[in-house]
Amino acid sequence: MIPLRAENPRRTFAVVNLLLIAMNIAVFIYQVSLPRRAAERLIDNFGVVPARAQQIVSPSPAAKREPRSTVANSGIVAVVTTLFTSMFLHGGLLHLLGNMLFLWVFGASVEDHMGHFSYLMFYLICGLGAGAAHILANWGSTVPSIGASGAISGVMGAYIVLFPRSKILTLVPIIIFFFTVRLPAILFLGYWFLIQFLSGFSALGDIDQSGVAWWAHIGGFLLGALLAFGT
Repeated sequence: MIPLRAENPRRTFAVVNLLLIAMNIAVFIYQVSLPRRAAERLIDNFGVVPARAQQIVSPSPAAKREPRSTVANSGIVAVVTTLFTSMFLHGGLLHLLGNMLFLWVFGASVEDHMGHFSYLMFYLICGLGAGAAHILANWGSTVPSIGASGAISGVMGAYIVLFPRSKILTLVPIIIFFFTVRLPAILFLGYWFLIQFLSGFSALGDIDQSGVAWWAHIGGFLLGALLAFGT
């Protein structure tokens, strides 16, 4: 199911949501402008790699020969930095377009409810929490994880709390046929979360998977829902 529009009245212009979309698009344009190896290095350096967090807790023999405070501090800085930077990198055009569509549909109403600055802080906190959930669920993995989907999952978690009865205009493909239907947000987003949870549960233990960061979605969604209760 593909969301097309959230039928929810708004009082303000979603300037932060549009700026986040623009930033993601701008970074992607820069990313694809790089030579292939440079783009791969960009992802390796600025994506979330769970093994880097593991290195802080259990340093390798070579790292143990350095002063522990130096190793820990540099490692923590690197991990926290990539939790931010990974939110603005994407693995391909479809990855970007899918994420930006969901952000466009659900983000504007959440920003309208929270206010511009609070929404920006909320978005970034959800992205950090989603990245941390991915690290814990894939402890030791050396595969970089990138994408805005963890932060956007937080936006979706907030939406289901704030606007559960709002209607979502949804495109439903069945083989070669397509039709639209208006679904309550609690049904659309509840179904989406169930898929993420079942997929994430089945992927546990496969630390070198290179596909979807299911637990970033799960963690971001739950964190966003929790934070929305306080708004």
